[in-house]
Order: sequence, then C-alpha cells, then structure tokens
Amino acid sequence: MKYEWRKQEKNLYIPKQKPELVTIPEQKFFLIKGIGNPNENEFAEKIGVLYSLAYAVRMMPKQGYTPAGYFEYTVFPLEGIWDLTEEGKKLDTLNKDELLYTIMIRQPDFVTKDIVDRAFENVEKRNHIHF
Repeated sequence: MKYEWRKQEKNLYIPKQKPELVTIPEQKFFLIKGIGNPNENEFAEKIGVLYSLAYAVRMMPKQGYTPAGYFEYTVFPLEGIWDLTEEGKKLDTLNKDELLYTIMIRQPDFVTKDIVDRAFENVEKRNHIHF
C-alpha cells in the first residue's frame, strides 16, 4: 500500500476551518536556504534541485537499490519559511530582493545519510550539477 501524506497526515498538511494547536513530530528534509526575489530564475532552479533529490530517493528501487525500511510513498510537498533581512525589515514597502527563505521537501523516516549521499550522486550525474 502506498503511503499518502494527504490522507495519513491530514492533521499536518490539510488545515481545519478553525485554528488549532498541532504538535509536529521530528522530521527529515532536503532544504536550501537563500536570499532574494523568488521570481528570479535562481529560485526556480533551487526548487528543481529539491524535487530532483526527492524523486531520486523515491525512485531508488526502480534504479536497482531498495533502502532498508523503504516503502512506496507520495513525494511530500514543497514547503517554505520566509523572513526579511535586517535591511528589508527597515523598509516601508516589501523589497523582494531582501527576502530570506528556506525551501524544503520532507523525506520519509527511512532516509539515512547513505541514502542522501546516493541521491546527491544520482542528481549530480543526471543533471550535471555539482554540490
């Protein structure tokens, strides 16, 4: 049976009509931190790298390697944390060039350092990216 976060973790990903306090368990993520306007190409490229890594883990069994504890799952959604630089906080209007961000995609609990290393190697080979 495929693990689908939309169904099994509604309390974390699908908001209720009324606000409520939710305790979020420890989770693993691929993440990229940056600064600047999210409408620039660099931001889109970073999102592409995150999805490439997430799908590299998800597709490992189809590439001939099944990690210990692996289960079929739906790739988790892109998430982000946003803030402003100290300079950006002083401005009267939003200057997107002053945005600070952390964009991320959650990974299943079975993901280890070895699996992360394999995902990075796979993405580097496939996309000619050097981390």
